[in-house]
Amino acid sequence: MPAPFCISGPAAVVPSPEAIPSGDLPPVTTPTFPASNRFIDREERMGKLFESFAQGVAGWAGRPPAFVLAFAVVLVWAVTGPLFAWSDTWQLVINTGTTIVTFLMVFLIQNAQNRDAAAIQAKLDELIRAVSDARNAFIGIEHLREAELEEIRQKLEQEFGREDPRQEGMGRVIRRL
Repeated sequence: MPAPFCISGPAAVVPSPEAIPSGDLPPVTTPTFPASNRFIDREERMGKLFESFAQGVAGWAGRPPAFVLAFAVVLVWAVTGPLFAWSDTWQLVINTGTTIVTFLMVFLIQNAQNRDAAAIQAKLDELIRAVSDARNAFIGIEHLREAELEEIRQKLEQEFGREDPRQEGMGRVIRRL
């Protein structure tokens, strides 16, 4: 008698649910993985490698040698224009190259910015905790929505006066110190 349900060939015979007696079903178990799962270790190593690479590239990209290299590439490209008769391929080379570099740099620089912002925020939080007159309510406000942050800013301006907050208000804050 053929199997009630067959996908293709004898190796892929899968019985229908009606063909399996209810008492013969194996218990359902959830697989457990040890804490030192190789996938997690690999993911962690990959994250560390990416962070290290991103920090190095972002740091190097902001230095004069990076600008000199980029300027030299553009200069070589411009000088070779007459050699290639200003062709579409010649233009495509610089367009494609700059697009790829820009696309990749966005992610690398954003990673470095995120880590720098988190480190600065942690330092500011620690300063708030350490200063006895500081308001602990300001710890963690970076997680608020923009409208909530604007409300806090307006309340602070009201507390310190309606002057230009970058001028008189800062003078008052400095005098308080």
